[in-house]
Parts: sequence; structure tokens; C-alpha cells
Amino acid sequence: MAKKPRVIHTCSECGYSSPKWLGRCPECGSWGTLQESAPVVTATRATGVSSAPRAAALTPQTPARPITTIDAAATKTVRSGIGELDRVLGNGVVPGSVVLMAGEPGVGKSTLLLEVASRWAAIDGRKALYVTAEESAGQVRGRAERTGALRERLYLAAESNLDIVFGHVEQIKPSLLIVDSVQTMHAPGVEGVPGGVAQSRAVTAALTTLAKTTHLPILLVGHVTKDGNVAGPRVLEHLVDVVLNFEGDRQSSLRMLRGIKNRFGATDEVGCFEQTAEGIREVPDPSGLFLSHRGRTPDGSAVTVAMDGVRPMLAEVQALTVDPVNKSPRRVVTGLDGNRVPMVLAVLQARCGQRTNDKDAYVATVGGVRITETATDLAVALATWSSLHETPLPPKTVVIGEVGLAGEIRRVPNLGRRLQEAARLGYEHAIVPAGESLQVPGLRIEQVATVGQAIATLAQHE
Repeated sequence: MAKKPRVIHTCSECGYSSPKWLGRCPECGSWGTLQESAPVVTATRATGVSSAPRAAALTPQTPARPITTIDAAATKTVRSGIGELDRVLGNGVVPGSVVLMAGEPGVGKSTLLLEVASRWAAIDGRKALYVTAEESAGQVRGRAERTGALRERLYLAAESNLDIVFGHVEQIKPSLLIVDSVQTMHAPGVEGVPGGVAQSRAVTAALTTLAKTTHLPILLVGHVTKDGNVAGPRVLEHLVDVVLNFEGDRQSSLRMLRGIKNRFGATDEVGCFEQTAEGIREVPDPSGLFLSHRGRTPDGSAVTVAMDGVRPMLAEVQALTVDPVNKSPRRVVTGLDGNRVPMVLAVLQARCGQRTNDKDAYVATVGGVRITETATDLAVALATWSSLHETPLPPKTVVIGEVGLAGEIRRVPNLGRRLQEAARLGYEHAIVPAGESLQVPGLRIEQVATVGQAIATLAQHE
């Protein structure tokens, strides 16, 4: 006897499915969003044969071919006109690809993609179609005028109906399509509200089919949840070729574009942008944002080289030590790991004889950059030592290394690339962990095994 078809309840927000109804979705936490979906037909235990009708075999229009005979020209990239975006995508936009750019509201996704459309349309022979379902055409025109993005071959449509968008594509025949946003578009004939599971899946699938059949690259704007994940069902990320996250702090003008998924390149590349009154501009050399503009090197300051993905960036760590206001000394950390900085201060106290336990210590990075890697430990230690003794580090010096609890300095990955970046920006002296044989033209490298040895090296330069 065949089993009764199993009923599934699916969350309209995230796509989570459950065999029974739940008041609260355990995946996204939404209340009252689980709805009964079509029953799933299962195989019978006796025969193992599904009760669903068997699909008839069809003769394929394009037969399968040996992989060695496939033309790889379709994977060639096309420059978008914005170098930082091309870096993250893998040297450019791939024809027929679908890119989903997610980010928090107000971070600048629409402004960046409007600039992409403008740069694209500025190149001879290209046309870009920008479809907005969240703003009026007048609002987008005003932003384009303010940011200098007006172009004759940049077409604008304020539309949320996917069928009408396809009509615009048929009429204009653009070489780039931008849809802002995928959660506000709706596909006629598909049940559900825009942004729901069914609509988001249908819209993304239809746009993906359009891209693959016409070799039209499509850039989609996506919203994120409070946890920072792409809003909507996870199937969106599976359907598209590239998922990018555009992130930044509202208190800082710095914006970072990171790859989460990329079928055409690496996901460890990072693009740097800056939010200005004229729009978002790319920052091909971000190290200048993270270094203070100064003549003489002040005490309590150390320059290090941090890695963001595979990209080396110089950053400045500043420390200030003062007599405590209360009996209990304070540790205030900005831009660094709040648990690791007190550990480095404890190592200075226990292993190097530096009195940090009776001082208030304030440690921060310059420019609002957030650094989480341990290669900045030595910069924290030497900046704190510099503040304690009111002795600046030698000019044009970078320090790189991880500090252990025994006071040893451990090696860090990509040290060669870090030193090359420091030399390129004019630094002449580097203090690094011992154990690696490195030579960089124009850079004098001193290797140290402990924090105490690093302090002794600096004392010799006084």
C-alpha cells in the first residue's frame, strides 16, 4: 500500500521547511511565516518506484560534447570601468554571468551600481539598462546628476514587473542589465508577495535564464538580514554566479567589497571604496587612508602591514598610556581585537618589565579600519612601549609579527608581500619575526625573536 503524500510547511521568509507547522521559524526567527506547500510524492517501500509519472526522454537540441571541444571564449572577462570591482570579480565581468551584490541599507549599493552603469555606458558600443523598483526615475536621475553619472547610453526604467523588464531588454538590447533590487521585483503568474520565497526564486531563476541564453551580464542588488546574510531563500545564492558583500561603517567613509562566492575567480580579493559627497569613488591604494598625515613620527605610533584577503594594506596603530583616573586601570580598544590587546599589554608587563598594569591604555587604528589578524600584535606592543617612554619609533619603519604569551614573536603568512608593499610606499626599515630569509630592495630588514629583543633594537636607534 502506497504511503500518504507527505505535507511540508515552508517559511515564506527564508525557505526553511518542516514536516509540521511551527509558530516561529527556527532558521530566521520569523513568526507566522510557515505555510503549507504542495505534498511531496514519495516512493513506495514495497517497490521503491515513485508514484509520480515518469518523464519522457527528449532528444536534446544541442548534444553533449567532449569538454576539450568546448569554446572557452564565453568565460573571457570584460572590464567594467571600475578597477576595484573588476579586481573582486576576477579581472572583469563575465558575459552571461549573474552577480548578486548584498549590503545593509544606506551603505551605497545603488550608488555604486549606478556608477558602474555610467562607466559601462561611457565606453563606445556599450549600453546599460538600470532598472529600479525601489525609487522613482526622478530620484535616480537626481542622484546620477549629483554624482556625475549621466550618460546618453545609460537607460533608466522604474519598474517592478519582471515581464515588462524583459520587454525593455528586448527593445533596448543593452550589454549590461542592473536590477535594484531582486527582493522588490515580482514575476506575474507566481504566487506570493515580492521578496517572498516563491517570488524571489522565480525572479532570480528567470533573470539567470535570460543571462545564460543571451550572454547578457546582470548585476542584482540584494538586501541583507539583521545577521548580515542575504535576505530571502538560500537558493538565491545557489542560482547566481557571484555573491558580493558591500560593507562599511556608518561612522566611516570607507567601504569594502568582498567576494563570498565566485565561479570565475578567487573569493579572497577585496575592493576598497570611499563614500564622498560626489558619490562613491574607488581607492586603488587604500594604505593612505589608514596612515595619519604627519611630518615627524610621534611617540605611541607604529605602522604595520595587514592583509585583507590577499591584499596587503599599511595601517597605523596608535597607543596612549596615562595615569589611571580610578584605581582600576582601563583598556580601551578601537579597531583591533579587544581581547588580544590586553594580552599583549600583559606580555609587556610580565616578559619585558614594562609597567602597564598601573596605566590606562588606549589603543586604536587610524582611519576607522578594523583589523582582526594577529600580525599586528608587535605593532601594538611597540606603540605601547613608545608611549610609555615617550620615544617615537624610527621614521619610515614598519613592524610585523604575532606575539605569544612567552614573549616570542611568531612568523606570519605572506610576509614577503607585506614587505614589498611597505617598500613600494617608501618605507626603509622593517622589524619582522626571525626565521625567514627575505631580501626586499630598498628595505633594511631586522629579524627579532622576542618582544624584548624588538624593544632593544629600537633603543639602539634613540
